[in-house]
This record gives sequence, C-alpha cells and structure tokens, in this order.
Amino acid sequence: MQESFLHYIWQMQYFDKKELRTTQGDRIEIFNTGILNTHAGPDFANARIKIGTMDWVGSVEVHLQSREWAEHHHHIDAGYNNVVLHVVWKHDKDAYRSDGSLLPTLELRGRVDESLVKTYRQLMASTFSIPCKKSLSSVKEITKISMLEKALAGRLERKAQEVLAMLQHNTGDWEETFYQLLVRNFGFKVNAAPFFQLAKSLPLKVLLKHANRQSSVEALLFGQAGFLDGAKGDEYYLSLQREYHLLAHKYSLQSGKLLKSQWRFLRLRPANFPSLRLAQLASIIAQHPALFSHVLQAEDAPSLIQLFTSPVSPYWREHYQFSKKATSTVHELGRTSIDNIIINSVVPVWAAYSLHTDDTTLMDRATGLLQKLRAEQNAITLAWKECGIHAQTSFDSQALIELYNNYCKRKNCLTCTIGASLVRPTK
Repeated sequence: MQESFLHYIWQMQYFDKKELRTTQGDRIEIFNTGILNTHAGPDFANARIKIGTMDWVGSVEVHLQSREWAEHHHHIDAGYNNVVLHVVWKHDKDAYRSDGSLLPTLELRGRVDESLVKTYRQLMASTFSIPCKKSLSSVKEITKISMLEKALAGRLERKAQEVLAMLQHNTGDWEETFYQLLVRNFGFKVNAAPFFQLAKSLPLKVLLKHANRQSSVEALLFGQAGFLDGAKGDEYYLSLQREYHLLAHKYSLQSGKLLKSQWRFLRLRPANFPSLRLAQLASIIAQHPALFSHVLQAEDAPSLIQLFTSPVSPYWREHYQFSKKATSTVHELGRTSIDNIIINSVVPVWAAYSLHTDDTTLMDRATGLLQKLRAEQNAITLAWKECGIHAQTSFDSQALIELYNNYCKRKNCLTCTIGASLVRPTK
C-alpha cells in the first residue's frame, strides 16, 4: 500500500465514519478534509475537524504507520505544530508535536471497504502497460471522455510552459522560439537532439539575412550540421561547402558546429534521412521567412498544411544524401510528417501565445485544430486500441499519450478519473 492511497481515502472520505474516534478515544467529526498540499509541509491544509468538544482548523498529516511521524522528523519540526489530526492506516506509536503535545490520531485500518483495497492492489500489481486494461470496459463513456479532456488540457498547459521557458531564454523573441521548436521537431524522435542543437547554434536572424537564396540557407544549415566537412563531393556539394566557409567566418559559427557523426541514419527510411529533412527545412525557411507570423495568422488545418508543403530545391528532388542520386523522385514533407510538426510545433506555440497574451480564443483554436487532424499511430495508441479505445483525431491521440505517460506509466490511478471510478466502495 502507498501513502497516496490513504490521501485518496481521506480526501474522498471512503471509510466508515460510524463512531469515529481517535486512538485516545476522543470522538471525531469531520467538517472539511482540507486541501491536498503538493509542496513541502503537511499533506492537507485548512481542514476543519471537531475532536472531543473542541473545533479545530489546521492541517492533517497522513502516514501508513503512526511511527513514521517521528521517522520523518515531524516531531522536531515546528512547521508541523499546526497539524490537528494524524491519519494513519495502522497505529503503532503515539505521535507528539515539537512543543510536546500529544497529536490526535485516527486509524483507518478496519474502516475501509475490503473490495476497494483489493481493487487498488490489483491496479498497483497489474503487469499491463495500462493497469486498468481488464476493467476499462466497465467504465462509463462519460468518465473516459472527461479524463481525456483533462489529460489533453494538462498536456497543452505543460507544452505551453515549455515554450514560454524557451521564449524567456530567447529574450521574448517569438520568431526565434518557434524556429527552435520547429527545427527540433524536424528531427522527429530519432534526431530531435542534434536538430535542436543545430537551431541553437545557428540563429534564425542569420538565416533570414540569406532567405532570398535557398542555396545559401542550405549552405548554412548543412554546413553548421557538419554535412559539408568532407573533401570530396559533387559540384553542388562543393559549392555549398565554399559558401558555408565564407558565411561561417562572417558570423563566427564554427565554434558551435556539429559533427556528422551526431546524426542518425541507421534503420531510417531514405525519406526520413536528416539530410533530406534539412533540405525540406531550408525550403520552408526560404519561402516563409516570417514563419511564426504566418503560423499565428493561419486559421485552419489546410492553410497550415499548405504552409509546410514547400517543394525542395531541384538538387534534393533527386537526392536523399549528397553525391548519391536517388532511384526515384524525392518529394516534400509527407502529410503524416506535416501533421506531426503541426501537432508538436504549432499547437504548443498557439497554447503558449494564448497564455502569454491571455487570449483564450487561441487556446480554443489549438484544441479545434487537433480535432481536425488525423490521429497519430504509435505504440501508445495501439495499446489503447487493444483496450477498446480508438483514437479518431489527434485530439484523442494526444490525450491518450498524455494519459499513458503521466498516469498509467506512473500508476497514478487515483488521480485519474478512470482509475478513481474503479477504486470506490461497493457499499
């Protein structure tokens, strides 16, 4: 049993309150359980409880065993002197505040429905990646929908805060911030780290000075990424190499240059090679220099899809890598890749800008956009599909990914509406 289970039991009052008394025999009446504290200090604040003939307003501390009060050094911490009730599963030792006063203790063992405890233990012991897999079919549809909405809201909030942290690092420059986020997501999962490093070492303002020539943008991106370090190559390769050397010296870029060995090609389809992704990125930057402004003004999914559907330069229509001609025509970003970039770049930036400007309409646009895009297909959505939950749109898939990562994976079942609906008394 975990302490979080007792937090849940106390908060929901899922225990028998008939003849409720402290371990010292004083009668207990609970008027308010208090507010769960997620920071340092007692577990619940501002509880209102009557013990004996005295009304108390203060904190409640929860432990599995009452001896943990002293083991956690609360008995010498004046910050715990406002605790009015010690709630434990098993009472095995009296607890005292730092001022020497005896702390009233409530033992819950024997007062909690056994079926509730059994369900909780089954969830915690589950070997399934989604702990409630076997019970999910019994959960009401409205409960599932409610939790998915909660999970998505949490995901948007978290991603928005990440963008705002980047914005602060970039001294409030939204164009630079969106550029870094976009470039990182061009690496998708496999090459996200080197792409992000590239974006931080090659400022957008440098690229924009040469955005009128796509070949110059390619020279800067490929050179800074370490793809132009070899002595041999075809004519186009050598021309980019010469231009990069001039521009790198002009803008003092050499110190932040990456090595080609940092990029992963192994087990990637040619269409996902980082070399081709860089060429696709160069075409978008060259054709849409004020990219953040375009993204902010876009009203719907089709306009965003069109924004990221930029044809690569003639050389990259025939190559996946330098000096190796492709056997088939190379295309711009595919629809699945564009959806991925919109989901992971545009939506978080819209959410962040909404919080930054206190404009809720942009947050509504972000959630509305997710409802227009196709659901992502990955191991997590497949796991949910096996449980009978099918993602229809990216709204669903993003919510399911968040639910899995922040609740199922960590077994935070009691803070999940779905899990909590299963862990409740039967009588």
